[in-house]
Amino acid sequence: MAGHSHWAGIKHKKALIDAKRGKLWSKLAKAIIVAAKQGGGNPDENIRLRAAIDEAKAVSLPKENIIRAIKRGTGELDPVELEEVLYEGYGPNGVAVMAAGLTDNRNRTAPEIRKIFEVCGGKMGASGCVSWNFDKKGVVEIPVDQKGEEEMMELAIEAGADDVATNEDSYEVQCEPEAFDGVLAAFEQAGLHPEHSEIAYVPRDTMEIKDLETAKKAMKLMDALDEHEDIQKVSANFVIAPEILAQLEAE
Repeated sequence: MAGHSHWAGIKHKKALIDAKRGKLWSKLAKAIIVAAKQGGGNPDENIRLRAAIDEAKAVSLPKENIIRAIKRGTGELDPVELEEVLYEGYGPNGVAVMAAGLTDNRNRTAPEIRKIFEVCGGKMGASGCVSWNFDKKGVVEIPVDQKGEEEMMELAIEAGADDVATNEDSYEVQCEPEAFDGVLAAFEQAGLHPEHSEIAYVPRDTMEIKDLETAKKAMKLMDALDEHEDIQKVSANFVIAPEILAQLEAE
């Protein structure tokens, strides 16, 4: 099973101590708005909304912000029209990059994302230029200390997941988007608490980056896209070689 890129794991750890917390809060509020709009404002009946709220609470999004986002999603307060957007392109050394977002102004967002690609040594491409190498999947990360590996595998498969990968400190469960809510519900019933959950673009094949400069450039592009207020999720098909990753983390 092709897992998330190394960048994705680094990003999730970094998010908890990110100095630009305001942007992170804005993105999480947007996710709550969309979840409430699609499935209603009651988190007891809308598991995707509940997951979005849990993730927001994990990075200390104030309660009043969460309530306001729910009300904006249900139309009770200042309703906002958010449109889903997906940008595809190439980064350093031809790595494939997907950036999915929510925007209230597509004409503003697209040129800004194109500029980010160009400034970071990449190029935004046409729709479909790299998406053929990605599968849209539900991804749920569960800390390994919550469940034994065999039990975790059995629970995930019974819940409708495709597979489970064991990483250093967490299980990465993948499923089809249609099974995502059911998998989350099964984990909740089993008393598990996901560290992270999302619908993401997972690469079918990956390329390994074996030199430090290319790795730095790729990370710069991914970080720049991730920091844009309209981009919710960034995926890429690169894996950084262990010795290069160690150098990056040491800097």
